[in-house]
Amino acid sequence: MKKGVFPGSFDPITLGHIDIIERALPLFDEIIIAIGSNADKSYMFSLEKRKQFIESIFEGNKKIVVKTYEGMTADFCKIQNAGFIIRGLRNTTDFNYEQAIAQTNLQLSGIESVCLFTSTKYSNISSSIVRDVIRNGGDYSILVPKSVKVEEK
Repeated sequence: MKKGVFPGSFDPITLGHIDIIERALPLFDEIIIAIGSNADKSYMFSLEKRKQFIESIFEGNKKIVVKTYEGMTADFCKIQNAGFIIRGLRNTTDFNYEQAIAQTNLQLSGIESVCLFTSTKYSNISSSIVRDVIRNGGDYSILVPKSVKVEEK
């Protein structure tokens, strides 16, 4: 079984993430969307909320599993018996960053990285931009799936 892990903080998941996941589906028997948790990082959405957002998007898709993890992604992949890490690239900056990580993961753990370029219409979207739009009261709905909702305070 070809299993790929698509890791990220998904704070929140964006249409760019969805684009990569949907385009990766034909390549794998199973994709684990792995929500990383880092105690040193401050998140806009709780881990539980981020997981709910993603599960509601892919509800009923038997090829997608949503899990959370801490620590190194390559270690998580080994625990899950996944031979691949799926990454999305928006631009050359992403490429340079991901190349070093991919080479290190391969060298240290034998885990291959599969990089897909984000579709042009989503290449401007990042979770940090979405968070800025939300913080400033902008219309974030065109950047994220419908499941992502900010609760009014």
